[in-house]
Amino acid sequence: MTPVVMSLDPKNPYETEALVNQYMEFHYGDSYFGVENYPRRCADLCLQATAALPRRKALDLGCAVGRSTFELARFFDSAIGLDLSARFIGCANHLRLHRSLDYAKPIEGARTEQKRAELSPLGLDEASSRVDFAVADACELDRRYTDLDLIFAGNLLDRLYDPGRFLRSIQERLRPGGILVISSPYTWLEAFTPREKWLAGYAGSTGYVSTLEGMRRILTPGFQLAQPPVDVPFVIRETARKFQHSIAELSVWRRAQ
Repeated sequence: MTPVVMSLDPKNPYETEALVNQYMEFHYGDSYFGVENYPRRCADLCLQATAALPRRKALDLGCAVGRSTFELARFFDSAIGLDLSARFIGCANHLRLHRSLDYAKPIEGARTEQKRAELSPLGLDEASSRVDFAVADACELDRRYTDLDLIFAGNLLDRLYDPGRFLRSIQERLRPGGILVISSPYTWLEAFTPREKWLAGYAGSTGYVSTLEGMRRILTPGFQLAQPPVDVPFVIRETARKFQHSIAELSVWRRAQ
């Protein structure tokens, strides 16, 4: 049963029942068209990027219903998942406390299939004791979210109202040498981000600026790109016959010592 969460924002599309069910399937359900589970794949890449570092504290920004947070907690002493959606965080916390959660997988029209997300078959049971979840605005993070070894921002950047502000403030959250991982399909939309705040699509001195270059201009010199970016595809199932197939670019940035 889905937990009841109060104080929902009616303007946030990620508070709707349809999106909750989609993201529960996206995180804990089946894989489609041979594309592996996106939250798990991103967490694996984060773990590769931190292989030579202490793994004490990880922060998962835009964690949605929590799969990547649980995956990070398999190797970190603690992992905190933050999201602006109270419904998403309610689902993540229910899984943390009860190890399972039922949801409705849309089939066609009003027809659905009842499914159950469970941590144990995914190898995440033990990790649940090292995670915590909370509702938070990534552009207005509380001061307690600091002294971190890893920050992962998955499919978050192009959903922020001020991504530049987010990037300018993130360095102080990481320990020197800490890792910032950003994964995004760069789907800039005015419904989420005012056009003047987009990090890409405007003309620079050498032509149109890509999102990667826009990030580099803000993050340098406090961060260095640690390795070439990689593409990470993902599939979100809407119904039995409608899917979103996207390709995110994942970049790894190391904070200067």
